[in-house]
Amino acid sequence: MDTRLILIHLLIKLGVAAAVSSSLVRSVEFKSLLFRDERTTRQKIYLVLWFALPIVVGVWIRLTARSFLAGDLTLETALLLGAVGGRVAGSLGGVLLGFPALLHGEWAALPFAVLCGLIAGQLRTMANDKEDIWSFSPFIDLSIYRLIRRNLPMPRLFDWQIMFFWTVAGLRFVQTELAHYFPRSIFSLESPSLWVSVLIYATSIMAIGIELKIFNSVRIQIKLEEQEKLLLQARMESLQNQINPHFLFNTLNSISSLVRFDPERAREVIFKLATILRRLLNTTEAFVPLHEEIEFVDNYLDIEVVRFGRDKLRIEKELAPESLDIMVPSMLLQPLVENSIKHGLSSKVEGGRIILRSRLLRDRLILEVEDDGVGMKGASRGDSSVIPGAGIGMANVSERLQVLYGDAARIAVDSSAGRGTLVRIRIPLLQDASTVPPGFYEERSSTLR
Repeated sequence: MDTRLILIHLLIKLGVAAAVSSSLVRSVEFKSLLFRDERTTRQKIYLVLWFALPIVVGVWIRLTARSFLAGDLTLETALLLGAVGGRVAGSLGGVLLGFPALLHGEWAALPFAVLCGLIAGQLRTMANDKEDIWSFSPFIDLSIYRLIRRNLPMPRLFDWQIMFFWTVAGLRFVQTELAHYFPRSIFSLESPSLWVSVLIYATSIMAIGIELKIFNSVRIQIKLEEQEKLLLQARMESLQNQINPHFLFNTLNSISSLVRFDPERAREVIFKLATILRRLLNTTEAFVPLHEEIEFVDNYLDIEVVRFGRDKLRIEKELAPESLDIMVPSMLLQPLVENSIKHGLSSKVEGGRIILRSRLLRDRLILEVEDDGVGMKGASRGDSSVIPGAGIGMANVSERLQVLYGDAARIAVDSSAGRGTLVRIRIPLLQDASTVPPGFYEERSSTLR
């Protein structure tokens, strides 16, 4: 075959390897099979089918269209399956890859492909660190550099990446010898030119390396997103732990003011506080049904009503029945109610009222906490900004909404001096706590979808 035609086939071969691997990692099911250390027999079969079927098509094309040879990646795919899937996956892949060639008279293709899968699978079991498999480089100079760097502290006699490199080269040599001594027993792209033969060997190594690099880049991205998720969960726990002591501190202040002149009421408030603390200690859920959140707020307001008096603190509710089972972030409304009492009504001699509202608007839940207190000047905001001086509770609610929903949630504050304050929260509907709310990780993740 003409040298230029061989070089073209080698370039196309690298392109086919990159295209197939890039297409495969777009599938969520394939990624779930690929990026795991242990697999059941069924999962191994599925992994082999995902890997091998596109290459089987390439083998059929090579057998039917003699002018196109670049689609046959039997050697590389069998080795790759063994390296990432183990001996069973490598052997099954070898059978599937070599079967079309066997039907066309290439009798050595199937046993050779099975041998490649077995050897690569055995090498996988010898790898002390599975990260060496994913970080395999097709460039031997970089592998030698990593070998020297890793062995400087404590020399190692076995380096998996170097061993795999020479295994690919050695099996490619065996394929060449089979094609030389038994011309029609197996397919092998060959050239009489030495430098072209070196490129043929290098192409096989690079094809495997390219596919592993593509898989590893997606694997690293998934790991980063998992770490980001854990970070967000830790941040949520931190915010939750922040709001609970804040609430407890203010409630204890209310109790201390009652103990001196009304012990009976103080005892009633302590009982209410015990009910609240029992709920806080018995659950670690980030989301609760709205009716439980309202019940929690009722217990808190019972404490505040005892403190202020029923004639100075009036509570009204306008709750849509269909909204009561919607999941909302735990401790969402209590800080807003506390903010209304502390900043809106406490300094008002005649007291006032707080209105709690909920309604559904298309695919959103609207929650409102309104008071007719003293209000604040210049505090009309239509976004998630927090009014200066509104306290830790307001800042906490805003930050938790941002962590949980991103840009899918909105908190708006409308307040004016002498007229009161209205806080409106708009969040996506969430029917089940195990369901990720719409918008969660939006703008953060494209790999896990």
